[in-house]
Amino acid sequence: MAEHHPSDGDVASVSDLVKRYGGGSTAVTALDGVSLALRRGEFAAIMGPSGSGKSTLMHIMAGLDAASSGVVRLGGVDITGLDDAGLTELRRRRVGFVFQSFNLLPTLDGLGNVLLPFELDGRRPTGEERAWIDRLIDQLGLSNRLDHRPGQLSGGQQQRVAIARALATRPEVVFADEPTGNLDSRTGREVLGLLADASTQHGQSIAMVTHDPVAASYADRILFLADGRIVRDSTRLRPEEIATFMLSIEAQR
Repeated sequence: MAEHHPSDGDVASVSDLVKRYGGGSTAVTALDGVSLALRRGEFAAIMGPSGSGKSTLMHIMAGLDAASSGVVRLGGVDITGLDDAGLTELRRRRVGFVFQSFNLLPTLDGLGNVLLPFELDGRRPTGEERAWIDRLIDQLGLSNRLDHRPGQLSGGQQQRVAIARALATRPEVVFADEPTGNLDSRTGREVLGLLADASTQHGQSIAMVTHDPVAASYADRILFLADGRIVRDSTRLRPEEIATFMLSIEAQR
């Protein structure tokens, strides 16, 4: 695989990334010299067997975890030396997150959760941003659920609120960790379609960790990890092609 060097079109990148846990003879290397860049408007799926380092890679790229060595950039900014305050502000302004466990605030209703990034940034949405949020809410079928708290919503509805929240500020990059893991197949397809639209129609970059070949087939780029290294960097593939390659990785372990 040809190494990709960071450029002005990259919204997130890592160079020679290493992540180790523990020390001495018990040290575990989760990532072993990974270099990659996520380009503007790209929808990338990150796949690999359990323990391959895919979630660790995403968390480091998003600034949620620190690298042992290497360089991590978000929006052209080297975040490896940023303090917690600087990192928090950068994430809030440039990054959206979608987690498998939703991570909604139980005390806020649906709309309050969607608008939370603005609240944390100490401002209200502009008229243009509010129109975008209204469109998101409509696309996600949430219009009649906005006054419900998370505990009153189904898993699929909670995930749609989480996605609306992640996209509300139009962040440059959205990191999604198994976003369809708790959803039925129909809701999962809707969520994947929305993420794909955010990429193709609005130029947002999506990095999605998934174990599901069908989910990965929605992405226009698929990164396969095994034992902390990228073993394949591919353009769009069909679900059966993805499944076959994943089986070949498992067979070599």
